[in-house]
Formats: sequence, C-alpha cells, structure tokens
Amino acid sequence: MDAMNFTKHEAEGYQTGHDLLTIQNLKTYFFTRRGVVRAVDGIDLSVDKGETLGLVGESGCGKTVTGLSILRLIPVPGRIVSGHIYFEGDDLLRKNEEEMRRIRGNKISMIFQDPMTSLNPVFTVGEQIAETIGVHQHLDKPEAKREAIEMLKLVGIPEAEKRVKEYPHQFSGGMRQRAMIAMALSCRPSLLIADEPTTALDVTVQAQILELMNSLRKMFDTSIVMISHNLGVIAEFCDNVAIVYAGNIIEHADSEALFEDPKHPYTWGLMHSIPTPDVEVEKLHVIEGNVPNLINPPSGCKFHPRCPHAKDMCREQSPPNVRIERRHAVNCFLYAS
Repeated sequence: MDAMNFTKHEAEGYQTGHDLLTIQNLKTYFFTRRGVVRAVDGIDLSVDKGETLGLVGESGCGKTVTGLSILRLIPVPGRIVSGHIYFEGDDLLRKNEEEMRRIRGNKISMIFQDPMTSLNPVFTVGEQIAETIGVHQHLDKPEAKREAIEMLKLVGIPEAEKRVKEYPHQFSGGMRQRAMIAMALSCRPSLLIADEPTTALDVTVQAQILELMNSLRKMFDTSIVMISHNLGVIAEFCDNVAIVYAGNIIEHADSEALFEDPKHPYTWGLMHSIPTPDVEVEKLHVIEGNVPNLINPPSGCKFHPRCPHAKDMCREQSPPNVRIERRHAVNCFLYAS
C-alpha cells in the first residue's frame, strides 16, 4: 500500500466519529508533454472537527496540490484522476461547478502562499472582502462593507474604517496576510486550508499571525489544514502531522509523538536538519539527493534512493503501512514484522 489509510477507522480500530474531511486514495496528475506527473499519488487523510492538521514536506512533494484538490482548483494540465474527497459526508468530486462555487470561500476557505499575488491590485482590500461576504451571505453592499470592516478589526488591523478603502500595495506583508485571513474567515468556514501562510514574514510577525489564526480557530470552531515546510511552525500550531513525500503520506502521528519519536528515515532527516540553539554542530544534517522525478518515480519505496537504511526489498516493493501506536503510523519496512 503506497499511502496510509487513516479513513478506514473501523477496520483499524480507530474511530473518532467527528470527521469533517475524509480523503480516500486521492490521485491528482498533471499531463505534460514530457509525461504524466504524479503529483498526488494515493493520499488518504482525515481531519476531525476542530482539528489542526499539518502537511509537511519538501517543495514539490504534493502538499499544495493536495490542498488545491480539496477545493477542485487544479490548474490545466492537471486533473484529479481518482479517489474520493468527503466533506461533511458529501463527496466533493461528485459535485458540479456551481455547487463547488457555493462551497469555496463559504464552507472551505484557503489562504494562499503570497497574499500580494492573491489579492487583486485594482480593487481595494475592503471591496475584495465585501465581495466574498456578499456572495455567500447574500448581504447588500453597505452591509457587506460593514462586515468587512468588522473582520479587519477582528484580525487586528488598526483604523479599519480607513484601511478598508486602501489597495493591497498600501498594506505591509503582515497586514496583507491579516487581510487574507479576514477574507478567508469572513463566512465562518468549517475548514481553512492555509498554504505556507507565514513564509514571507519575519519571525515576530509570523508569531503574531499564528497566534491570530489559533484564536480565530477557537472562536469560529474552524478546522485547519496547515501546509508548510517549517517544522517549527507545525510543532507550535498543529494537533496532528502528516509527512508527505513524492505524492504519498509516509508518516502520520499526533504532533507530540512525531516530534518526540519520529519513525520514518525521511522524518528523521527533516528533524535533524533543524538547528538546535543549545547544541553546537559544525554542519547541519543534510538529506542526500533530491526529490524524485514524479514522471518516472523510483520503484518500491520512493525514498529508497536517499535512504541510509534501504535494502533490496525497499527497491522492489512498496512499503507496508505499520501502526506503531493508536495515533502513529508509518510506511516503512523497518517496522514490518
């Protein structure tokens, strides 16, 4: 089995009864002239109500494509080729485009990596937030504008009545990110997908944004999928963590268990590449090699060309899914009995 199945809870003796989002065997491919890029290649995931799940991995591993697949916003030449995405019990892959438009920005919102490119430069910030509110909450323009001002106040933007009339270029990076959060949460979504929401921000602003998102999550009872390569952010913010590599989830655990005792060699590599203030080292650990070519990925375990523990079976067979503890599972032959 290429990806862990955390959705078949009854079969594995793990059942929450509170799943908001359930993804089963999701495959999203890009059909290019050079070949088929298997960006997401059999991902299984579940997100409970009120949970914050972190998706972690190197660039190009499929994190963002997974988030875009949930909203069915895969750009051409990409396509979701198989799988199921159940949200509040309904399969999003069976809904038509009009039904998806009612869900996007309303029940499921997304904060994209770069707020400067996500916000339209020719409209004021207030107009863009008000448009989202007006479409989904069916408010007239004056009411939607008042709600936009309240949302800007809620995310900590001073002089909201004035700033609502300003354009994105008049906002700092941190302010633009706050405006994006205001827009994403303006309709009180059940699920928020945050794609590297703090990447371009300095450490102080980053901490403020994370604190803001956490307080708003509790206020609106919103579940969050946090996409990031920053393990520090994930450790601070997320309840559970899924490690993504080459379009598959290779380890899944609650945050405390994962950071205390990572199991997969790839997860070890990620952990050891983080500088530790109280430990002096001449050189940080490096995971040898590169992310595999997803047009022609390695046979067997996709990590085996970079793995110091690889054996012949790793090169020939897909690793089994092994449950270490109730909330900790890994795809690796090291733990197969």
